[in-house]
Amino acid sequence: MRTLQRLFAPLLLSRAAALHGSGVAVTMARRVCVAALVMHSVAAAATVSSSLTLLCPAKLNLFLRVVRRRDDGFHDLASLFQTLSLGDRLTLQLAPEQEEDSLACDAPGVPTDASNLVRKALDLFKAKADIPDVRFAATLLKRTPAEAGLGGGSSDAAAALFGANALCGFPASEQDLLEWAGDIGSDISFFFSGGTAYCTGRGEIVRPVAPLPNPPEQVWLVKPPEGLSTPKVFKTLDLEKRSTLDPEQLLEGFMQTGTSGGILVNDLEPPAFECLPSLAELKGSMKEHGFDKVLMSGSGTTLFAIGPPSDESSFTRFCEDRNLFHCKTSFTQREAGSKTWYAED
Repeated sequence: MRTLQRLFAPLLLSRAAALHGSGVAVTMARRVCVAALVMHSVAAAATVSSSLTLLCPAKLNLFLRVVRRRDDGFHDLASLFQTLSLGDRLTLQLAPEQEEDSLACDAPGVPTDASNLVRKALDLFKAKADIPDVRFAATLLKRTPAEAGLGGGSSDAAAALFGANALCGFPASEQDLLEWAGDIGSDISFFFSGGTAYCTGRGEIVRPVAPLPNPPEQVWLVKPPEGLSTPKVFKTLDLEKRSTLDPEQLLEGFMQTGTSGGILVNDLEPPAFECLPSLAELKGSMKEHGFDKVLMSGSGTTLFAIGPPSDESSFTRFCEDRNLFHCKTSFTQREAGSKTWYAED
């Protein structure tokens, strides 16, 4: 049956198109053609199954410079992004029996309707790949905290794009996915790099770079219960108080020495501390626990530290007593341009 559909669907489409005024015939033939091609691709691709579970890695901004305020009110940024082994888990499967895509999530308060970035990514993929009749069922297990500056939602969307493409037999190239991603978010394109990239513009201009030398064995993340609105942080930003360090020189420093010699700087940290003074106090407490390099990621409110604390058990108790999200993680990478995603540890 699948072979017959694959062979004769294009002929049906051509024949239907020749029937002037018969829009129903064209639509029916197109649906047969699309369904046949998708089923054939899924069956033929050895690496494709009917279900995929993907890591949605969190990210850090190892440095973040605000270059300028643009005429449209947005800001041009220059930042070194790095993926982490911490991340959500997205399970995606084809669901031909459903009338529309579905999303389930284990975290209370996370929207599962069309406003969620996973749903937006699936809609975007189907529109761009011209396969509107395909249906997906998605299940999201949240591990990356929200309002954290860790790119959780963007990573979920990137994994949804990659997974949908894989389940349909890779009809789109990775470059296609990278370019399409900019339609629904600035940071999503980054996750199609190898895991380390220099990002400019609003974050959507991605220059993949090689993995940093001598990656740290430990990266600690700490986040208070409070979040911060990104627009509020940018509104509080005083452009006159930004760092004057050249982003290209910052990048070169990391590429030569990794995190051991690279300079951690985030122009959004001072305005975030102004909005939430307790965050500055938390950074001071982390240094008191022996962390040498501590910085806020993105627009907050996560602080990250390179390397271990002086006493891990003591620091863990400190975080637990204050209801702080905390975890020990590490850098992760993937082979950009391949048909493989980020692997779980």
